[in-house]
Amino acid sequence: MYESGANFFYVYFPLNSTVALHGLTESGDSSVLALVGREGVVGVSSFMGGLSTTSNATVLAGGDFLRVRSTDLLSEFENSTPLLHLLLRYTQALITQMAQTSVCNRHHTLEKAFSRCLLLCLDRAPGNELRLTHEQMANLLGVRREGVSEAASRLQRQGLIRYSRGRIEVLDRQGLEQGTCECYGVIKTEYDRLLPMRLAV
Repeated sequence: MYESGANFFYVYFPLNSTVALHGLTESGDSSVLALVGREGVVGVSSFMGGLSTTSNATVLAGGDFLRVRSTDLLSEFENSTPLLHLLLRYTQALITQMAQTSVCNRHHTLEKAFSRCLLLCLDRAPGNELRLTHEQMANLLGVRREGVSEAASRLQRQGLIRYSRGRIEVLDRQGLEQGTCECYGVIKTEYDRLLPMRLAV
């Protein structure tokens, strides 16, 4: 949707899709910073005072979007107190997700980080099935594909997921939540606290 350093002409509101915000190194390596779905907006820098961002935005799960000119959203942001408060609360939740993802990727096992990422994707998906390849998951987590394959195999042996080429089905969400680290709970609690209205969507 956009690359690092690009100017924002439009801001996007996913309706039934998921977007990955990720950072890239000069060598081409990447890892996810945050996921954005129907609860959020892609392009927060446009109303936070910046004209661009250092992250990339890639559509992870296709679907429909609402698109608004960034100048129009900025005008409403500056003139509508309710909208200003809502977008600032969302931005705080997004920052929490970015910070906790960084902590998780550094201090927790790949299996737990993989579970957290699956749960965050599932929160933004319409059902229990995710169309994600191991290569895509490896790019999200900033690890080798072989590591993701091993983690997926362990979760499948535990009866938590079933995966085939390009498809991951979560069979036991509660078990997956119990087996992951505290990072998923921290992120979800903050989103629920700051954006309670998203639960009614």
